[in-house]
Amino acid sequence: MNLLNAKNLSHNFEYPLFSNINLELNSGESIAIIGESGSGKSTLLHILSSLLKPDEGEVNILEKDIYRLNVADLVQIRRDDLGLIFQSHYLFKGFSAQENLEIAALLSHKTIDKKLLNRLDVGHVISQKVTELSGGQQQRISIARILTKKPRIIFADEPTGNLDNKTSLEVMNIFSEFIKENNAAMILVTHNEEFAFSCDKVFKLHNQELEQIK
Repeated sequence: MNLLNAKNLSHNFEYPLFSNINLELNSGESIAIIGESGSGKSTLLHILSSLLKPDEGEVNILEKDIYRLNVADLVQIRRDDLGLIFQSHYLFKGFSAQENLEIAALLSHKTIDKKLLNRLDVGHVISQKVTELSGGQQQRISIARILTKKPRIIFADEPTGNLDNKTSLEVMNIFSEFIKENNAAMILVTHNEEFAFSCDKVFKLHNQELEQIK
């Protein structure tokens, strides 16, 4: 099933960033986007994930042109179907890790997966305030929070940037298993080529164009 279809995307800041980008994402599929710093990878991910309207082109998620939706419908898609994981964790700092997870579970009508917390090695710290956790622990709580809501599409921008290599490998395994078990999909932006090539498809953003290299 097609989950995302992007057509003829172009975007500029003070200079042309990229143009005529086309991308399809199907259920059960993972896609990685690599490229040099400043090539526009994160901007492209923001456009694909509903956070930034492109200068030209359209993004269809679940057969809906997201940049033509009203605010309420767009918010519902973000809440129900999309999971955004960034290097900055965006947790609620005044709350405990447990409370952050409970909010995600409540909004999505899902339950917290204790096995997932143990695999991410954060089960023993969930009662602590977010501000008492290390950067790596905060990142793992953020990943658990997103997976708790069981999104149809994961958008991940350097999700392992604050993690050691062993934990990063486990996170990538968790993503892969989640996609298969939930018939979901993922678009990953990363500088780590090992992680990129573990995905089903790999694209490189270079010279304003998106080229498939796997």
